[in-house]
Amino acid sequence: MMRTITSRLRRNKAIRDLVSETSLMPDKFVFPIFVKEHGEVEASRWGGMEKIPLSGLLEKISNYVESGIRSFLIFGIPSSKDPLGTAAYSKDGVTQRAIRMIKESFSAINILTDVCLCQYTDHGHCGIVEGGKINRSKTLSILSRIAVSHAEAGADIVAPSAMMDGQVLAIREALDEAGFYDLGIMSYSTKYRSYLYSPFRDVASSAPTFGDRSSYQMDFRNRREAVIEAVQDIKEGADIVMVKPAMPYLDIISDLRRILRCPLAAYQVSGEYVMIREYCKSTGTPEREVLMETLMAIKRAGADIIISYFSPEAIGILREGCR
Repeated sequence: MMRTITSRLRRNKAIRDLVSETSLMPDKFVFPIFVKEHGEVEASRWGGMEKIPLSGLLEKISNYVESGIRSFLIFGIPSSKDPLGTAAYSKDGVTQRAIRMIKESFSAINILTDVCLCQYTDHGHCGIVEGGKINRSKTLSILSRIAVSHAEAGADIVAPSAMMDGQVLAIREALDEAGFYDLGIMSYSTKYRSYLYSPFRDVASSAPTFGDRSSYQMDFRNRREAVIEAVQDIKEGADIVMVKPAMPYLDIISDLRRILRCPLAAYQVSGEYVMIREYCKSTGTPEREVLMETLMAIKRAGADIIISYFSPEAIGILREGCR
């Protein structure tokens, strides 16, 4: 029986590597880290997703840099919260201090910062709540203050994740007014109201104390709306747009890749991380194989940048393949 051309190109690994259509690169990964003010390093109950105290931050960053990570997305966990999330934009806030510490010791890495209020407000919502609803105007003002405070501390890119209409424009104008014309914005443009965020909310203590976030995060039933959101954010000044979560929304990543020319990021979220870990643990399936399959799918769909709690493992696997 005559072989088809595709089977001839699968004959051995060297040929398969030669003709592969999709490649993962270590420098395209972003590693999310949680920084708290005091205490000891605290791992999550699923392993990984550590809460790192400021006192141990530089040692951890040094280890991660040695493993090949060049870009970090910082989530600050404050010691105290209030209705306005004032710790989020304090000059001495946990995120601001973390940025300064890292930048003083490491020059060749990228620091991205989450710009939101959910970890800092005592109600856990991503904006200022008045009368049971988000006050958009006040929220945009505070998000802008947060972004500027991160820029002043030395952040390379700010990443607004509150999903408030007009947040990118408000932040871009505030950054420009403060003289940070060259600071990039990576917008969580397409952030769905997902049930895959629970492990993150557990680690960051950011679950809402009432209601949910369906009035500002995207409805997971919608597809075309993702394009509207991303295009709007680009018009407002976003330099990179993001899809979150990643695996259940490969169609969205693919849609945006066909339409947009800017860099596109995908966030493999905490629920995806836990599902892979628990699946591999319960079935005995090699974690590295499942990990690379899922990451390759995200890349194949069109993501330029992958934000993942598996970044150290993924980079290690890719480095092994280059030897």
